[in-house]
Amino acid sequence: MRRTATLTATAALAFGATVFTATPASAHGYVSSPPSRQAFCAQGKVPCGPIKYEPQSVEGPKGQRNCHGGVARFAELSDDGKAWPATPVGNSVSFNWVLTARHATSTWEYYIGDKLIATFNDGGRQPGATVTHNVNLSGYSGKQKVLAVWNIADTAAAFYSCIDLQVGGSGGAPAPTPTKTTAPAPTPTKPSTPAPTPTRTAVPGPTAVPTKFPSVPAGTWRQGGKYVVGNVVTHLGVKYRCIQSHTAYGDWAPPKVPALWRRLG
Repeated sequence: MRRTATLTATAALAFGATVFTATPASAHGYVSSPPSRQAFCAQGKVPCGPIKYEPQSVEGPKGQRNCHGGVARFAELSDDGKAWPATPVGNSVSFNWVLTARHATSTWEYYIGDKLIATFNDGGRQPGATVTHNVNLSGYSGKQKVLAVWNIADTAAAFYSCIDLQVGGSGGAPAPTPTKTTAPAPTPTKPSTPAPTPTRTAVPGPTAVPTKFPSVPAGTWRQGGKYVVGNVVTHLGVKYRCIQSHTAYGDWAPPKVPALWRRLG
């Protein structure tokens, strides 16, 4: 009887250990802008399979140098032969992470090839729902693939995102300062009767190039709007609720990015 109880207890412990080991970490996240490969998958710009529905789930053991985190079903993310769009940037880039679940963090790392180009140490702190890092890409030009890694503090896991960039492209160049030209004043003539006072017509100045997208927390969805979790918008007569904070880059309309919007009704 005692032997049967011991075997049962041992089996239960083994099962519990198996379940614990198979359960993934609760944290999830990915680089939303400049759009990472999984972000482009989520908006349907590149066919990628199941990652389209869970761009935040590229989780694997720490220390890898691939785009799919060693997860076989996401292996397409490491296929450099796919038509991944390269975002034009300057020599300084702000990488924005969207975290669908926050987790104590050790470090954030950025690589080009095998070279570590930037690291940010959080010392085990819990991040917010979004995280931004400014990375200097001086010394690089042309098309580059950046691997961004989020290392979790209290597990052996990390999250991976690859971002394709065109360094030195128009996306990071400042707009030229327009030159203001003043029209010459007309030479007055001496009439026999008093000349009417000339009317000065203001020369319209140049239209400033916007440097930030407008903030659109609710109402009708707009490209370039900034949205946070819970915002409700209308698109083509249908209402959607934001389920991940983001900026609506490109054609990120709610029906095309189910990872960012949930249809209501």
